[in-house]
Amino acid sequence: MDIGGCGLRERRSAIETAREALRGLGAVLHEAQGSELAELMGVVDDVAAQAGAARVAITVEAMGRGEIEAAGVNVHTWVRDHAPSLRQGGAFQVARVACAVSPTPSRWCPQGQVVDPGSPLGIVWAEVQDGTVSPALACAALREVERLAPIVRDEVLPTVTASMLELGVAWGPTQLRKLRPRLIAEFGRAGKFDDLQARLASAARLSMPVVESGDLTEYQLVMTPEQAAALEAAIGPLSAPAPNDETGERDLRPAGQRRVEALALVCQRSSAADADQRGGVDGAAGSGAALHVSMTVTDLQAGTGFGEVLASTATGAMLSPSVVRRLACSAAVVPQVLGSAGEPLDEGRVERLFTRAQRRVLMGRDRGCTYPGCGAPAAWTQAHHVVHWLDGGATDLDNAALLCQRHHTVVHDRRYVAQVRATPDELGRFVVWDRTVGSYDQYLEAVRAERAVADPRPLTPQRLAELLAAIRADDPDEQHWARLELDLERDEHEQWRQSQDWADLLESMPPRGAEQAQASSCTTTGA
Repeated sequence: MDIGGCGLRERRSAIETAREALRGLGAVLHEAQGSELAELMGVVDDVAAQAGAARVAITVEAMGRGEIEAAGVNVHTWVRDHAPSLRQGGAFQVARVACAVSPTPSRWCPQGQVVDPGSPLGIVWAEVQDGTVSPALACAALREVERLAPIVRDEVLPTVTASMLELGVAWGPTQLRKLRPRLIAEFGRAGKFDDLQARLASAARLSMPVVESGDLTEYQLVMTPEQAAALEAAIGPLSAPAPNDETGERDLRPAGQRRVEALALVCQRSSAADADQRGGVDGAAGSGAALHVSMTVTDLQAGTGFGEVLASTATGAMLSPSVVRRLACSAAVVPQVLGSAGEPLDEGRVERLFTRAQRRVLMGRDRGCTYPGCGAPAAWTQAHHVVHWLDGGATDLDNAALLCQRHHTVVHDRRYVAQVRATPDELGRFVVWDRTVGSYDQYLEAVRAERAVADPRPLTPQRLAELLAAIRADDPDEQHWARLELDLERDEHEQWRQSQDWADLLESMPPRGAEQAQASSCTTTGA
């Protein structure tokens, strides 16, 4: 039905009919066939868009007649009272656009004049009346135009407004703010873009870390475009998914995890490069990081409990034993080991770190990350103790393998062990990984069992007393042995072992007893 020439009465009747038709629409949607649902959605959407434009037009007319002023309320309240559905959201936008185009003084609409159709406001108002632009988008566009007006040249404001509306129609009003820097750069007055960039620098910030015990550490980071571009250039290539074609492993890390690991890797590389510039020192000063961790000796030996970070802005952060073990490969972890009563037993043991010369040899031997299928270059890797330092592994080349940060974590988490070869295998590998989960623990258990059989029993005071008793049975010098037993009782533990050793004991014994003691010692060593 064409109602183009109809008056208000006919139009209102058609609108009420349409309202009733929409109200019962859900009950008959099952009758739709083929593409009717999609077509119907388009029709209803156009009705809703025209309804939004009608709300603004009605509000403008009410303002022009003085009805809102006579009611003694503001425009926003009037819209909420007479359009109850907008109480859920949208009343402010309708009122804002209506106030902008009403016959009141404004930048583009002086008192008593109609809106200039060539002005930014006229362009927005025409799109609103047509139903193309919603009140929400119109409100956002007008707000951006007000901010840009003192910055961009006057002659380009209509073009800028039309461009923003076109972008907003396609992608929504939230995208308009992202367009602002480009508009200022292309159409801004002389020097305005430089001023904007200068003001942004003072607003950039990186917060201090907020550490929750046993939880994540939170930072707040706001960067200038220049800083953000540098950051993304550094971490972008490193944060891409990296599936392993050789092993068939997929990269299941979420995007956020990949990005934060890439950022940590960039920081580690920067620390290492800075150390090289300072002369490539060894030890704690030459490592990628220095981390003071406090743990009890029982937890350190058993791999239980937790470590607490000291002497940094992350003080108080709790680290699990597995994390401390992984960090111990490449960071200058200074364990402040405490006894059962909390007394300090060890301070500052950092000799476990691979020296600069060792790292150079490893870079020449391994060429890069030794994990199967990984192509990370040597400069991106860390030196890993194949037998962990905390488990007694030596800081030697035959106990070392280069690993990138990602696979360093994988090796520790999955408890992998490797064979370090003196000569490369048929594939040219000096380091061959056993990717059986828990292979490291199995290897360590086997080594400890072998040592328990091959090594002699520890020469504790109790063990020494047993040996002395066996030798005394054939030695008639009662006075000599009484003196030794008295010394043993006085200095039963560490103090006795420091003042005498086994050779001193043999020299102090009678000739016949000494020969027997030597025989007994040989027998014990071979046991």
